[in-house]
Formats: sequence, structure tokens, C-alpha cells
Amino acid sequence: MSAIILLKNANCNVTISKGEVISFIVDNEEIMHCKDAPGWNATDTEMFPVIGPTKINNYSIETPKGIAKQDQHGLLRELDYQLISSDTTTAIFEKKYVKNTLINNAKFPKKSTQEKLFWPYDFTFRKIISVSKNTLKIDFEITSEKGMPYMLGYHPSFKLAGFDTEIIKTADKEITLKDILNVGSAAYKVLNTDEIILIKNELPNVKIATKNFNNFMLWTEVNNMVCIEPITQYPSLETQEYSEKNMRISTGKEYFSVTISTL
Repeated sequence: MSAIILLKNANCNVTISKGEVISFIVDNEEIMHCKDAPGWNATDTEMFPVIGPTKINNYSIETPKGIAKQDQHGLLRELDYQLISSDTTTAIFEKKYVKNTLINNAKFPKKSTQEKLFWPYDFTFRKIISVSKNTLKIDFEITSEKGMPYMLGYHPSFKLAGFDTEIIKTADKEITLKDILNVGSAAYKVLNTDEIILIKNELPNVKIATKNFNNFMLWTEVNNMVCIEPITQYPSLETQEYSEKNMRISTGKEYFSVTISTL
């Protein structure tokens, strides 16, 4: 796969590296957090088949097919994307996993005692990235066995001016950057909503609209970026237990989308 793929139209440029969106520029303004800037060493990634930490529960996930071993945010990010196709406005990437295949855990041994990860279901995870007008759209298609429990999260990060004046707005609530910083690593939860607007002073305002996620987490530890993360469920941080009681159940093929637009 080519290291870099560029998508563009009249006023937008999207840069993709190995399936990761690393830049989204609209009218010469960068919207996304640069992975080399302070705050986080990525621009976007996915959380699957679990969201949140697993350490307290000995990295174990209960499924109808037995116990799986997953570290924080799942094993999907340990797999490499394969490029399926691309043109000037759309790129399609895919990850395939064969059930019970042992995957090296990148967090081991410095940040985790779990060396290998595995999941007792086959799945194919497709990420479709497209650009139109002032909009970046990310579609996800998950093909698996019916009955597979799962959680899905998309983890994009957005550039801020660094003045602590940004507001994240939902239909009925305004959340300040200080509110998010105060929550810390647990992430600020915003439940039962499909749309968030990031209001900024010196940079373009941004709308994040989703389908089929229904929830968000907000996270940052610095004032120059914020992660606005669509999620299917907010994880259980106290017990770190995961089962079909607190996960979704696959129908065999699931569809999700995230649309990021400037206002």
C-alpha cells in the first residue's frame, strides 16, 4: 500500500497514511490535530471490539464463545489496513481478522502485562473515507458472525487554538474545555446524541454528525487539541467487565458513519 493517499476537491484536502486520516484542510485551515503536536500521538483511530480499559478484569472479555483477551480499546488497532481502492475523492481500507488468531499487544511489556490478544470471532472491518464540498465522511462496515458481541468507537482529534475558550455544544448542553480536562483520562461522556458542534474562536467551527453510534466521549489533556469520539457504548470503568449485557450484538453486517464538516 502506498504510504500516503490524497483526497481532494475544490476547497478540501485530506491526507491518509495507512488508513489513518492525518490531515483535513478546508479553505487552507487545518481541522485535525497533527500527530506530532502535543497531546496525542495520532490523528484518528478506531476502538473495536471493545472500548475502554480491561486491566482490572485481567484483560478478559466474556463472550458466548468463551473468554477473549483484549487490551484497552480492543485489538483492531494492532492490525494493518489493506487498501482496497482509491480515487481522487474516496479511499477504501479493510482489516480482516481470523478468530482466535494471537496478535501481539503493542502495549506489552511497558504498559501492559498481556502479551497476546485474541477474539473468538472472524470479522472484516472496512473503513471508507470520502470528501465532498467542506465535508469529510468516514463510513464503517463490519461483517461478522451473527450474535457477535461488540463495541465500536471512532477516535478523531481536532486542532484547537490553545486559548481554552472552545465550547462543545449538543442540542441541550454546552461543555467547556475545562469541563473535559477536569474529567481526565475517564473521558467526558455525552450520551443519547448523534451530533456535536465544536465552537472555536479563530479556527472554523466544526460539526460532527453520526449514524448508529448514538453516544460520544470527549477527551484531552492539553489545550491545543480535543478528541470528540463517537461510541456505541460508554465503557464500565469501575468493573471493566464486558459481556453481551453491555455490548451490542451483531446482525451479521453493521453500518456506521461519521461526517465532519466546517460551519
